[in-house]
Amino acid sequence: MTTIGMIGAGRWGANWIRTLAGLPGTQLRWVCDVNPASLDRVRQQFPHVQTTTQLDDLYGDATLDGVVIATIAPTHFDVARRALFAGKHVMVEKPMTLTTRDAVELTDVARRLHRVLMVGHLLEYHPITRHIRQLIDCGELGEVCYLYQQRLNLGTIRADENAWWSLAPHDISVANRLFGAAPVSVQCRGQNIVNKNVADVVFATLEYPGGKLAHVHVSWLDPQKSRKLVVVGSRKMAIFDDTAAQKLVVLDKGYQKDGDLITLRQGESTVPTIDAAEPLAIEAQHFVDCIRTGARPISDGEAGTQVVSVLEHGQRSLDEGGGVIAIPHVSSVSLAAA
Repeated sequence: MTTIGMIGAGRWGANWIRTLAGLPGTQLRWVCDVNPASLDRVRQQFPHVQTTTQLDDLYGDATLDGVVIATIAPTHFDVARRALFAGKHVMVEKPMTLTTRDAVELTDVARRLHRVLMVGHLLEYHPITRHIRQLIDCGELGEVCYLYQQRLNLGTIRADENAWWSLAPHDISVANRLFGAAPVSVQCRGQNIVNKNVADVVFATLEYPGGKLAHVHVSWLDPQKSRKLVVVGSRKMAIFDDTAAQKLVVLDKGYQKDGDLITLRQGESTVPTIDAAEPLAIEAQHFVDCIRTGARPISDGEAGTQVVSVLEHGQRSLDEGGGVIAIPHVSSVSLAAA
């Protein structure tokens, strides 16, 4: 039996609590939150789970194997670091930290202490994202030329973080996974519409090795809900629309060039059959499996650091008026192997 503690029982933390409570071979032992009302709800739904407002209750429990952290982003570094030094395996929600330096330190601490450090890049565990990666690996899409993503809605408008930090980590992690690399530069333009210094909409372009491009459009001030990924390959193209009935469509579309003659190919579209498993359940099981086996998580500290680095340099681009910002190399580990 693997024992897990939950830190943060807010809206997303409640989803983690539900998932962990139902995970086979796993015991949700603790839930910690500063809000007594949130803990009251946990006790009503899961009376067997211990609740507390004190982190030390979890860190001092020698029988607790790991913790999941779903607190506000500014607390991630300190809460995760303390958990690692308390001997706990850690799954910390995105963004992993607010600076690349802190992300590197967390990764180094976990490595030195031989603890699992996993980052909550949920879409890397989505069955459709994984299927698209398989299409790339087997050559069905050909060489990926570029991709673009939209994460839009008329949703919660935040004053403590902008749309880039709140929404884009999902899309950056997916682009890194599909390209099998980290970007070498980022360019961001945004608008502060509702609050003076908070970007409500951001358009970002990430350049990857070989000149490949990923475009990211995020906003919480948009008339339509959109969760879309389009991958353009040299042989075929794929559309993942999480709001559509047919969530993944693979299109046999492209072009052929014979000298100066260019012919467009308009082939048939296919709708692959994909496992309908819940991404959060897959992610939670992966964390527990890594604790049990010592395996390296798919979204490990290295992957989390790469995403934070893009976010940090993208914020610099926003602050400086939208210029192209080079992203220093922060990891020697290839994402393509995962």
